[in-house]
Amino acid sequence: MVRELDSVERVGVVGAGTMGSGIAQVAATAEYDVVMRDVEEAFVERGFDSIDDSLDRFVGKGKLNETEADAVRDRVTGTTDLADLADCDLVVEAAAEDMDIKQDVFAALDEVTDDDVALATNTSTLSITTIASATGRPERVVGIHFMNPVPVMEGVEVVTGEKTADATVELAHDVAESLGKTTWESDDKPGFVSNRVLMPWINEGIRAFDEGVATKEDIDRGMKLGTNVPMGPLELADHIGLDVCLDATETLHEELGDRYKPAYLLKRKVDAGDLGKKTGKGFHDYD
Repeated sequence: MVRELDSVERVGVVGAGTMGSGIAQVAATAEYDVVMRDVEEAFVERGFDSIDDSLDRFVGKGKLNETEADAVRDRVTGTTDLADLADCDLVVEAAAEDMDIKQDVFAALDEVTDDDVALATNTSTLSITTIASATGRPERVVGIHFMNPVPVMEGVEVVTGEKTADATVELAHDVAESLGKTTWESDDKPGFVSNRVLMPWINEGIRAFDEGVATKEDIDRGMKLGTNVPMGPLELADHIGLDVCLDATETLHEELGDRYKPAYLLKRKVDAGDLGKKTGKGFHDYD
């Protein structure tokens, strides 16, 4: 049996990047003890810097006070040693969106964690079933796909692999809801629900701009006003990261065919190093 929610006290997070640090923050905010691991100390420190910046914004907006923010910081410890996750009751992987990397991580987690510990992946496009095949516990492997930015976005997508047990799926929903999130569920099909629908929307917005249908400002404005979304496709692509959008779209293109073929301008932007908000320039400019 997989451990139940009332026995989950310590959460491991593999990866201290944008998603990993965000997951660590929301777990610590929900009063879980968190171990955040990355391959280099510099990456771990960068993760803590991201958490500090996010908590400072929450304090500035009055959503937390300084004492509460400090308590969140104190619940997160950092490490470069995967063995330090041995005592965790749940582990969420948020490493690079690369199947070989994820399978290596899951094979190692299978060795260092107890057999009844659920292992979750934050993948946005890759197969849960294939990731789980690197372990001896595929019934305890599940997708818990957080939206970016994790501390702000309410939604979490729970993805079931071919062998994921019902108890593991239930735990994934329960844990996400304990973090203040609202969940929906998807089968293990390319892109799941979110990116299967979202990436073509972004991709077509990029094509419309490249083909001169409208200015980038009017494309974003038209989609916001016309469909009641908070960001238009180009602004959202910048926020996600154009490299992340390209990786997701290329995966979907490989799995689902030409309707997911990445827009030429998306590739050109990534090749130029204009990745969106994180580099200061994407389709829009950011100070």
